[in-house]
Amino acid sequence: MSDLDLLYTDVEDDLRASVRDLLADHCDPTAVTAVYDGDRSLVDGLWKALAVDLGLAGLLVPEERGGAGASAREAAVVLEELGRTVAPVPFLTSAVVATTVLLDAEGDLLASLAAGERTAALAAPLSTAPDGALQLVRVDADGRLTGTVTSVAGALEADVLLVPAATGEGVAVYAVNAAEAGVAPVLSLDMTRQLADVTLDGVAGELVVADGAAAVRRALEAGAALLASEQLGVAQWCLTTTIGYLKERRQFGRAVGGFQALKHRLADLFTEVESAAAAARYAAATLAAGYEDAAVAAAVTQAYCSDVAVKAAEEAVQLHGGIGMTWEHPAHLYLKRAKADQIAFGTPGAHRAHLAGLVDLPAATRTLAQQGAR
Repeated sequence: MSDLDLLYTDVEDDLRASVRDLLADHCDPTAVTAVYDGDRSLVDGLWKALAVDLGLAGLLVPEERGGAGASAREAAVVLEELGRTVAPVPFLTSAVVATTVLLDAEGDLLASLAAGERTAALAAPLSTAPDGALQLVRVDADGRLTGTVTSVAGALEADVLLVPAATGEGVAVYAVNAAEAGVAPVLSLDMTRQLADVTLDGVAGELVVADGAAAVRRALEAGAALLASEQLGVAQWCLTTTIGYLKERRQFGRAVGGFQALKHRLADLFTEVESAAAAARYAAATLAAGYEDAAVAAAVTQAYCSDVAVKAAEEAVQLHGGIGMTWEHPAHLYLKRAKADQIAFGTPGAHRAHLAGLVDLPAATRTLAQQGAR
């Protein structure tokens, strides 16, 4: 794998600058905090700016199908910046996961997602791991779907739901008009990616992917691999902001950041965040290149980055002292996103157990990994 370059390209740097500038103008922390009070006015305008004005909705869609023809590397850069601002937009759920499901589908749905005309969400619990059991609904001979799927991310923003259903031949994915489904918001720890329960009661669906199991697994794996870049963005913001605060905060006549105990904590955290950057970048690069060990890279990076993001957010809250515990300071936004992301697409323990099988660890060791997952 000597040809796998993990350095950011000039194109990726330019993309990062464009996304960062847009978020600086449109994603103020006070507006993000307002989402927790039920004010979601930020969401639609910010998503339109990202999806349509910057064209990010079609980042992973091939050019011949109306998209930008970019790769997971570019999507990872976008997610890093979205993580830095805990932006309440459905990029991960629509432009990554739902789009990946539809890559082999016929019809114009993928093109409409790429153009930002519609937004989609995969009707699966956010906690579903790439190798986990799927929550399937029933489909009758007329293509009508019945069943309930809980804790779906992106459903509130979606125009179209991609619903995995059990058929006589296996699993197929149907497209359902979200307005015809029962979408009930769920009070979520991270309200910037609020979950919803989806109920279908004889709702008409359009078959979009016949080999649904493979498409859904591929999408979940892409979601897990690229979620690490969002977690990296969260961790980097927490580390940078905490360092900046400790340089300014003075106590006993000196900057708090000069105390040796705090230096050690920050040094340890810096090392972990840098390691997370390498892991997230490798997962995105292997996914973009189509390497055979992309599944291994996704499992490794999720097992590691999930915990690093949580630790970075916890340190940010603690080391900011009293102000870090308040609603006015944005640190709580990052802690909630990090904790919610920790179980998205499988817990770290579940990924370690999956990794054990992928790399053919002996049965005894694999059992220990599975016990750790529980």
